[in-house]
Amino acid sequence: MDYNKDFLKKLYFEMLRIRRTEKRLIKLFNDGHIKAPIHLSIGQEAVAVGVMAALRPEDKIVSTHRCHAHYLAKGGDMKKMFAEILGKATGCAKGKGGTMHLFDEDAGHVISAPIVGASISFAVGLALSFKMKDEDKIAVAFFGDGAVEEGIFWESINFASTHHLPILFVCENNLYATHSHILKRQPSEEITSRVAPYINSRRINNANDIWHVIEVVKPKVDLVRKGQPCFIEACTYRLHEHWGVGYDWDLGYRSYAEGEKWAAKGPFEKLDDILSMWNVGRGHEEMEIAIGKEIDEAEEFALNSPAPSEKELLTEVDDEKNYL
Repeated sequence: MDYNKDFLKKLYFEMLRIRRTEKRLIKLFNDGHIKAPIHLSIGQEAVAVGVMAALRPEDKIVSTHRCHAHYLAKGGDMKKMFAEILGKATGCAKGKGGTMHLFDEDAGHVISAPIVGASISFAVGLALSFKMKDEDKIAVAFFGDGAVEEGIFWESINFASTHHLPILFVCENNLYATHSHILKRQPSEEITSRVAPYINSRRINNANDIWHVIEVVKPKVDLVRKGQPCFIEACTYRLHEHWGVGYDWDLGYRSYAEGEKWAAKGPFEKLDDILSMWNVGRGHEEMEIAIGKEIDEAEEFALNSPAPSEKELLTEVDDEKNYL
């Protein structure tokens, strides 16, 4: 890949766009416009943007309940995203799915699956179809460290390895499954060594460093295109509570000092260092203006969109008569 100055600025722009979008969602939630729980990606932006930078437009991803960053980084429609989160008919799932069911087929964001581990099997199915159809595409499964405790993870790893499927497994290890630290659930904070006997694996110790994320992901993606499935453990950290728009340091399951430590090596701090090293001016003010305008338009679109009608209640199901 061409790591030129424009590329670096684009990375910064994409991460800033995600951060500012989620900050606006916090305001909309606090103002009462969002009725369902939202899972924020604040603190984890480098993983989404870094992985997507190594993909092609035709590649497909499957996300989780914490899907905003993946959706935007893959090119999802922000207006449809806002509308969906606000439960409007113009949303990407017609207002029926909400924040945890984002998708944009045109962008290659196939589905967001809130059930822990479900994203993994969906992506394996995509990869199998690509191989059967001899299509030059890869599938990417995003999931958290908690999903590693599900049987579907190990079954999927085994199946993908056995059949040489074009799939990249990306585990965003943020140390916590809801309020449980990984050491209360698994024998080690490090997951990669347990997966490596099955498929090609690599751990990114600080996946807030987007430069390092891309350096690791790009060669793995090249291997996946050749039919060698790969696993990446991206060590990152969510700064907000598990779900919701606030902070939860008072709950006692993690410390504020731990959060400060991770915030000090956050996605923007690491990229700032690189940009300074390359003597690149970010054009930060111009970025803020462009992003703010896009978010304002998406918010206005969502707020002015209609809610789904009662007639839409039973559409998009397998057999409407079974529900009458």
